[in-house]
Amino acid sequence: MRQIVFDLETTGFKFAEGHRIVEIGAVEMVNGAVTGRNFHSYVNPERDMPEGAYKVHGLSAEFLSDKPIFTHPEVAPAFLDFVGDAQLVAHNGIGFDLPFLNAELAAAKLRILDRDNIVDTLHIARRKFPGSPASLDALCARFGIDTSTRERDGHGALLDSKLLAAVYIELTGGAQAGLDFKRDDSDETQSSGINVTRAPARQRPQPLRSLVTESEKSAHDAFVAELGEESVWSRLAGVKADA
Repeated sequence: MRQIVFDLETTGFKFAEGHRIVEIGAVEMVNGAVTGRNFHSYVNPERDMPEGAYKVHGLSAEFLSDKPIFTHPEVAPAFLDFVGDAQLVAHNGIGFDLPFLNAELAAAKLRILDRDNIVDTLHIARRKFPGSPASLDALCARFGIDTSTRERDGHGALLDSKLLAAVYIELTGGAQAGLDFKRDDSDETQSSGINVTRAPARQRPQPLRSLVTESEKSAHDAFVAELGEESVWSRLAGVKADA
């Protein structure tokens, strides 16, 4: 399973209103592990930068003025080559990133990406933690993922893709201990280009704090009580429901 975790920075929310992509970042994952292969490009939007967007990502029209435009071979075509037929992963990817990207691709008469081939981590987080904040920052805080660089430097498409890859690993069960995926481009006999080496699993210096809030615990306890003392949950927990 090859997946591409990606993120966009833009001048605004809607392509139809004249907004454009200004940065693309992407991280490759294979079999649930980050490989170290990334894609990154700034994009000249050929327009001004709204103040609201600038406050989010810090990319000015002046900074982007000498960057390649979206249709340049090093931008959209190169990104499509990097994606290939991999599954896509994005945060609010169904609601924002993929529709915006496909609008740009369609306008450039380039291949658009399949909406049915994307995993939206926002939807996963909302199902997994109903009622809890599901922003990238909130999920990083929940899983203890360091966001100090983001707090210091602001949003960035590649940085956010790396953070999202770490979040996605946690959302889908945690990193697989002992797997280290590295590319060896010198070995042309391996069509996948992926070598797998195993190393001893490292022990955490301290246990992770519980991710279950008191309200979630209380709601679960009430649910188990409603099931009755013969339920699987009650037997596993070693508790008896109130009569």
